[in-house]
Amino acid sequence: MSTPPPPPGGFGRRIEEAMELIEMELRHAVAYVNDAVVPQVRRESITAMRTVADRLRDLADRLDRQPEAPADQQPTRGQKP
Repeated sequence: MSTPPPPPGGFGRRIEEAMELIEMELRHAVAYVNDAVVPQVRRESITAMRTVADRLRDLADRLDRQPEAPADQQPTRGQKP
């Protein structure tokens, strides 16, 4: 009791077709990432960096406005001001 041989090009051809479909879908996914995801991440990153820069500028301005404590009254490491 033996099984008949597969038709010529049967299973191998189906594998090739599946590989072509996978490659096509992968190309579409890469194009989507490049066209939609990367620009959006870039825009959001730029906005976040500008927000951080503004907050750091505000912090630096507040530190500049604070009077400097005399050297003998400055807290040492581990002590609260």
